[in-house]
Amino acid sequence: MDNAKPGNTTASEDRAREGPARIGIVTVSDRASRGEYEDRGGPAIFEWLKQHLVTPWEPFQRVVPDDPGAVGACLEQLADETGCCLVVTTGGTGPAPRDVTPEATMAVCDREMPGFGELMRSVSLRAVPTAILSRQTAGTRGRCLIVNLPGNPSAITDCLTAVFPAVPYCIELMGGPCLDTDPRLLQSFRPKHARRP
Repeated sequence: MDNAKPGNTTASEDRAREGPARIGIVTVSDRASRGEYEDRGGPAIFEWLKQHLVTPWEPFQRVVPDDPGAVGACLEQLADETGCCLVVTTGGTGPAPRDVTPEATMAVCDREMPGFGELMRSVSLRAVPTAILSRQTAGTRGRCLIVNLPGNPSAITDCLTAVFPAVPYCIELMGGPCLDTDPRLLQSFRPKHARRP
């Protein structure tokens, strides 16, 4: 039983504030989890974060099958026990029968953050018309933000670049650690008509 009193923090919340920021990277794929398919999505997320995050951070990488129970348990563990402030998933966001990542994510989240999915689909549609079939979403669990990305490495780059300018502020509003990004990330998405301060 949790003996934490109002105003106190739990052990996982304390861990989330100590040392490097903890970030979960979850690949959802039957074949990758069985070793039949090379995981390209997880490494693509890791490389993007490595290039754009200035704040010290520690990755916690997982590969799970396209199973709601497995996905949900993994997300709960990373958010509640590991103390991740951010968990980014890849795969399982399409219309196929085994694509269950959004449902598994929402089942463990306290609140949905639909703006993330809306922006990711908008950006992806500039590249491929089939992006309308993607069901990426995001939500919060405690002080952890969970974001679903597509499985294609190039789409991962586009989507992360689009939504990440809002990620540090979201985590800050939830009471999580400060995540600083390379200033060039924000500049790359500065509207052309915006005036410089």
